[in-house]
Amino acid sequence: MEKQSLWTKDFIIISIINFFIMLVMYLLMVTIAPYAVEEFGASTSTAGLVSGIFIIGTLIARIGSGNLIAKIGSKKLLFIGLVVFLIGTVLYFGAVSLPLLLAARLIHGIGLGFASTATGTMVAKIIPPTRRGEGIGYFSMSTVLSTAIGPFLGIFMSQHYPFQVLFWLCLVLSIVNMLMFFFVREEETAPATVRVNEKSHSKFIEKRALPISIITLFVGLSYSGVLSFLSFYAKEINVVQAASFFFLVYAFVVLLSRPFSGKLLDEKGAKFIVYPALILFAGGLLLLSQAHNGFMLLAAGAIIGLGFGNFQSCAQAIALKGIEIDRIGVATSTFYIFLDCGFGFGPYFLGQVIPHTGYSGMYMVLTAVVLLSLFVFVLLFGKRGKGTMEVEQ
Repeated sequence: MEKQSLWTKDFIIISIINFFIMLVMYLLMVTIAPYAVEEFGASTSTAGLVSGIFIIGTLIARIGSGNLIAKIGSKKLLFIGLVVFLIGTVLYFGAVSLPLLLAARLIHGIGLGFASTATGTMVAKIIPPTRRGEGIGYFSMSTVLSTAIGPFLGIFMSQHYPFQVLFWLCLVLSIVNMLMFFFVREEETAPATVRVNEKSHSKFIEKRALPISIITLFVGLSYSGVLSFLSFYAKEINVVQAASFFFLVYAFVVLLSRPFSGKLLDEKGAKFIVYPALILFAGGLLLLSQAHNGFMLLAAGAIIGLGFGNFQSCAQAIALKGIEIDRIGVATSTFYIFLDCGFGFGPYFLGQVIPHTGYSGMYMVLTAVVLLSLFVFVLLFGKRGKGTMEVEQ
């Protein structure tokens, strides 16, 4: 049987669009709080709100995205999302006060929520079902690259150029995305085939995607501790220079492993990837908690890349396993809602833990959270059957 093509024109363009929107997100995520402090004299808590309200906007969009995709199609939703995303980027230039900056961040987040849910849904429909794990693995590399390049480039630019230059870069990337959109073909599946009014289905949440999405919530919360507090921890243990390369090492390891993990997911099943991925993630967090030099910190980054980096794409593939094509949008939205909740609210809850445990202790607590998530996964998915991503014979 001839292997179905994965690297189609649409798959490549949509992956690039996703990379650019996520790159803009991370460029600003690591720089907007210092900008609020320097430009408007914001307090630390207010600066945190300026950064975090973006995620709130994203969640607002995610909740309705699945239903919108069912009604108008994912391509139209992608267009709406890219337009709102572009408007949000433009608003930064006119944000002359904190309330206006907060409004710009909220609108920008809504744009990303619509656009990224649409891209995730579109590639899930494009990818041949027999290569879904591999395809989603490659697609999610666009996000992995943005999480490495975005913070690195954002911090570098904020140290050497005015913030306005960073806003201009984000605007250029947003315009390029709008232009690339017009090279995406029409969807093969018409929105008219949907069944969102059936009593057995929710318009906003796909119940079959909930088990893996809830596990992803806690695993994502654990990774948010790395994203949000690594720089503070690096200062505490005096390895700031090494920490600047942490996410580059993370991304490099994920890029090396993703082609193999995606194929193994399709051929061997989810357990073959999730078990070692969560064990590695827990081990990486434990090593991070004990780090006292740059080598240990970067080694932890590599192990966390093998762990969390591969779990995330695998979990998304599990969330879409067995889902009808007209429910893929809702399932994708469900997965991202829980992932965003982990990323968005994790730092707040962990901020309450740190005064009692310190940064090292927090990473030890997160090690336990990941191991508990592994235990729950074994309970829910340990037996061959629904949700295990086993390849049908």
